[in-house]
Amino acid sequence: MHFDVFNGDADGIIALLQLRLAEPKSSQLVTGVKRDISLLKQVQPSKADSVTVLDISLEKNIDALTSLLDDNVNVFYVDHHRSGDIPQSKNLTAIIDTDANTCTSLLVNQHLNGQYAHWAVAAAFGDNMTKSAQALAKQIGLSEQEQNSLSALGIYINYNGYGRTVEDLHFHPAELVQTLIAYPNPLELIEDKSSVFYALEKAYHEDMAKAQSAKVLADNNSAKVVMLVDEAWSRRVSGVFGNELANQSPDKAHAVLTLNADNTYTVSVRAPLNNKQGADEICVKFPTGGGRAGAAGINQLPQEMLAQFIQTLTDYYA
Repeated sequence: MHFDVFNGDADGIIALLQLRLAEPKSSQLVTGVKRDISLLKQVQPSKADSVTVLDISLEKNIDALTSLLDDNVNVFYVDHHRSGDIPQSKNLTAIIDTDANTCTSLLVNQHLNGQYAHWAVAAAFGDNMTKSAQALAKQIGLSEQEQNSLSALGIYINYNGYGRTVEDLHFHPAELVQTLIAYPNPLELIEDKSSVFYALEKAYHEDMAKAQSAKVLADNNSAKVVMLVDEAWSRRVSGVFGNELANQSPDKAHAVLTLNADNTYTVSVRAPLNNKQGADEICVKFPTGGGRAGAAGINQLPQEMLAQFIQTLTDYYA
């Protein structure tokens, strides 16, 4: 049996779409909300012949990966997050690049020699890698209107991945993959007025309108920190709202907090777009923190550490 293990955000979903459009394969899909990154442990080595892993940190899944490799399971791993030490094994093929200007879908696009590059453009926009997305769009000759359409699609798919549980989401990421794979070119999806694009577009704009009332906890020359209320809509926009704030003030770092059921905070951090480094270094200083240089997060920040977090974020980029 083959398993496809992937992050439930735009980058993870679209990376898988490209691979399965290029190489259709019957597989067991393993995914979840964007924050659910310890996914590989759901794959039992005894039940797997091969596994594809996309857009989840190797560092966070090293124990499960080691178990699979030790059991002679073939693993194809593509990612752009902190990796730690990459195991040396004949059963592992790894494409890992932690450069702040690439994402998993762009790495898959290179692997496939641009076979489904339109989808990769949408993913890069969704991961807020605007310059990288525009560069690829220019390379394949997309018009400004087509770029804007793919940007919206990537953002909407990314938005759908955020939530405390999959019940917060409009579409389960596995369901979304199965829906989107019917469209080898995402522009065809957008042309279909009955497609999921329009359901996500409506929901996105409704939720983002509510986010404009976010409470500002800190706002200085180097960082801005805001808090959203504890509701499903706020959990859905926590990442894309952070991206929007980053785009509005590219010289500042941004953090968006939402309250968890256990009274800790989920934190989405965006490094300044003009200085895309350090977000992961900040977040790993706190329990349950991780991510990549340009965008990272903390799943459960204790309330008593909130002031320390704000100070750490501010000082790092001062």
